[in-house]
Amino acid sequence: MLIEGVPGVAKTLLAKLIARLIDARFSRVQFTPDLMPSDVLGTTVFNMKTNDFDFHPGPVFADVVLVDEINRAPAKTQSALFEVMEERQVSIDGTTRRMGELYTIMATQNPVEQEGTYKLPEAQLDRFLMKITVDYPSLEEEVSILERHHANAALVKLKDVSPVITRDEILALRAMMNHVFVDRTLLQYIALIVQQTRTSKAVFLGASPRASVAMMQCAKAYALLQGRDFVTPEDIKFVAPYVLQHRLILTAEAEMEGYSPVKVTRRLIDKVEVPK
Repeated sequence: MLIEGVPGVAKTLLAKLIARLIDARFSRVQFTPDLMPSDVLGTTVFNMKTNDFDFHPGPVFADVVLVDEINRAPAKTQSALFEVMEERQVSIDGTTRRMGELYTIMATQNPVEQEGTYKLPEAQLDRFLMKITVDYPSLEEEVSILERHHANAALVKLKDVSPVITRDEILALRAMMNHVFVDRTLLQYIALIVQQTRTSKAVFLGASPRASVAMMQCAKAYALLQGRDFVTPEDIKFVAPYVLQHRLILTAEAEMEGYSPVKVTRRLIDKVEVPK
């Protein structure tokens, strides 16, 4: 999952809270311009006592990994995440090390207009299941924030938050997704939405088949959260913007006209006839 927003809107806190609620191994890595791939993945160091090389794992070796400000590192470091995000494994010095079944990467990023940020490669963006945009709070929400900080006692510290779900329970929920039914007409509905992104004049680069699979999986998960064992068109319409917005690259003309990936996505969804 990719979380985007301007500095100060609690992106990192949100990601930390999600990780805290899961009873699993958590790791955090802060991306900076001078970060090297070995700082992320790990490295082998010669051990003079054993006369052999020892592997020192990097922060990606955990169940839940938070990559903070991911777009502040250059492309070389970004590419280090490609294999582990897609295949859940890391290959270093000819040795492949597998991650656990629960393995999840969450990342935060600032908008690309912010100083000191790099544009993420398309191949990396496509590996994120979905993107959540954190906007500025409304007037009422900001007043509520001020009231909580003013009272101080009402604030709950992150270290005091206890896990509410275990690793095994999450894996069991994932297994339940396999039993959520998706009608063939809805599979076609997903494919048609994704096809629209490839033919739209507002889109320079459309979504890949990976996006179709992600949309189906997210729709199944959302249906399960609603207490159903089947997917509806509304489930697909709900998750589609989150699945597609970071995968679409708009044309210069569309951007100049003020279009955003979310706005384009919603327009493309409206063009596809909803199955009955």
